[in-house]
Amino acid sequence: MPVTAIIAQQMIAAAVAKADEIGVPMVIAVVDEGGNFVAQLRQDDALIVSIGLSLNKAYTAVAVKIPTETLGSVSQPGGPLYGIHTADNGRIVIFGGGLPIEENGKVIGGIGVSGGSVEQDIACAEAGLAAYCS
Repeated sequence: MPVTAIIAQQMIAAAVAKADEIGVPMVIAVVDEGGNFVAQLRQDDALIVSIGLSLNKAYTAVAVKIPTETLGSVSQPGGPLYGIHTADNGRIVIFGGGLPIEENGKVIGGIGVSGGSVEQDIACAEAGLAAYCS
């Protein structure tokens, strides 16, 4: 099933609930299997820089088909993917908060969250992803 606007809104709502629980305003973005925009929400007082970061985290998760946190660990100096963050005109994000959305082993979209610490971004992205899986 493709990532529809309705599904994206459900995922965003779950990520927002987690952001509210931890008390950190976030920006949440969802993209389809081609990395194309499906939906995005910026909570009141969320960092403006998080608008682009959340979208690029979601895009990265689709483009490389792994969580952005994992990509970060293999793209450090001396790592096998060092320098990948410069690909796609700098759209590739190499820190946590972006997760691929998978169905039957195939990546069908991505969710990206930005606004807090990396750990907080990941927690909210995981909450959004869980809403897709449920």
